[in-house]
Amino acid sequence: MSIESNGSRYNILIEFVHRHLDFQRPELDAVLSMHDIQIGRDCTTIELPASVEKVENYRPFLILSFDYEYAKDKFNLNDEGEVLRNDLSRFSFIQKNKPTIASVLARCTLIRSATELWGAGKCFATCISNMKEMSNGIVGKKIVSKCMKDDSSWKMTVHTLGTKFNRDEQNEMRMKFSFLNFPGKVQMENPTNEFLLIREVELDHNGALVYEKDNSRPPLAVFFGRVLGGIRDWRAKGRLEQFSLKKRNYLGPTSMDSELSLIMTNFALVQNGSFCFEPFVGTGSILLTCGLRGGYCVGTDIDIRVLRGRSEDENVYENFKQYNLPRPDLVRSDNAIYHRHYVTPTPLYDAIVTDPPYGIRAGARKTGTKNREIRAVAEDMRHDHIAQTQVYEVSDVMGDLLDVSSRTLKLGGRLVYIIPSMTDFDEKTDLPQHDCLEIVNICYQPLQTELGRRVVTMQKVQEYDPSKRKKYLSKVWVNGPESAEKCARIRERLLEAAKLKPDYEEKAAYRKKRRKETKEAKKLAKQQKQREKQITK
Repeated sequence: MSIESNGSRYNILIEFVHRHLDFQRPELDAVLSMHDIQIGRDCTTIELPASVEKVENYRPFLILSFDYEYAKDKFNLNDEGEVLRNDLSRFSFIQKNKPTIASVLARCTLIRSATELWGAGKCFATCISNMKEMSNGIVGKKIVSKCMKDDSSWKMTVHTLGTKFNRDEQNEMRMKFSFLNFPGKVQMENPTNEFLLIREVELDHNGALVYEKDNSRPPLAVFFGRVLGGIRDWRAKGRLEQFSLKKRNYLGPTSMDSELSLIMTNFALVQNGSFCFEPFVGTGSILLTCGLRGGYCVGTDIDIRVLRGRSEDENVYENFKQYNLPRPDLVRSDNAIYHRHYVTPTPLYDAIVTDPPYGIRAGARKTGTKNREIRAVAEDMRHDHIAQTQVYEVSDVMGDLLDVSSRTLKLGGRLVYIIPSMTDFDEKTDLPQHDCLEIVNICYQPLQTELGRRVVTMQKVQEYDPSKRKKYLSKVWVNGPESAEKCARIRERLLEAAKLKPDYEEKAAYRKKRRKETKEAKKLAKQQKQREKQITK
């Protein structure tokens, strides 16, 4: 479908941020599915116009096209006064009335904004022609008439994607659309309607200009429309910054950053009332984002010290309290013997979202001891007793994770996990598999030349049979030890690759020195804090 054939269509222009490019479309699909919207069934995508024959570089735009009657029935299209507030409501779908398109799409972490598209073309002339054609149609007249009220205020913003134009040049662009003749007054702060003129230029995958900053170069495409949601940049003014790890009370060496955590909860379809589980909870960074989405949170970890936290002010519960979220249920247990810890006659969870330990920054542990003689713990020591543990092989970590997920997820529930990998990783044969779980999507994030990580989303498609547990576990790795090995020795393999690089010894010595300095600085800061507490007392 082309942008010209929009007589009965309601088109939305989505602008993505230049981050996690492989995650953008899967996150959008997941968020739409929570509202029972499927691209290809309920809406379509329109090919972006372009002034060149073939665009090989990244374009941060996507056009969603709905049938107007479907959109009117599904959404509240009269959203002129809506403003996306800087609170948690946009994260968890707490919505009693018919949603607006902005309130649905704003849930996407990687969407910058959405625009009710009035016209698009490979140059200003074709965009204006497309707009005039649209405004003369039945649907177009309805869309434009909403903005033709005497008591409405408006402004027109020019967005040029990294290129700079002076005020006169921008006004010249605006004047091309003067035929719209809006009756209301111009208001630069908080207008009723903000209209967005986008002059797209070609960008690379890092969001940088492909060509020199030559403003005389023709645009790649031109778009015009009405900004949805009352704000042009949904990520501005600290909407994500408020959840930054820098502002958390309690952190650990493996705490997941808030942006990726929020994306993972979207993949898992976590929403208000979802029952969520994190089997390797640690300091609770992923579980916290499940709470931000409105989920009921349950977490387990084998290390009771991590669950208890460093103090009354530094623990998982304080992180939840920081954002006025309900306390999670935290239990010290071993995921390797989950079936012995819990009796679950029926599946419990809507979503399991986790970052399993792989031994890169923290090693995995499970219950056990090398000692042949096992001694009972005295009653008076049980409260503070820390159980003995042993190394938990990565191949077993993944096998048990899939086993627990297929056992405890409700039918249709989702498992989302992260798995690191080197360049020789093959998604078809090296990812762990389970008969009860089906892969929905795999998104890759490069970290170094040799190392990256994949966020894998799986959905439960059939009920778990406890009598087949051994059979399930035997089929986790397609190529057996060979596949498991590619996930298990990541740290060692990285060191082997690093040692082959020039100046390795000098760089290693410098990093060692920096670690020592950082450790000393933390020690001094802790001592200073203790002295201040004593003085206060």
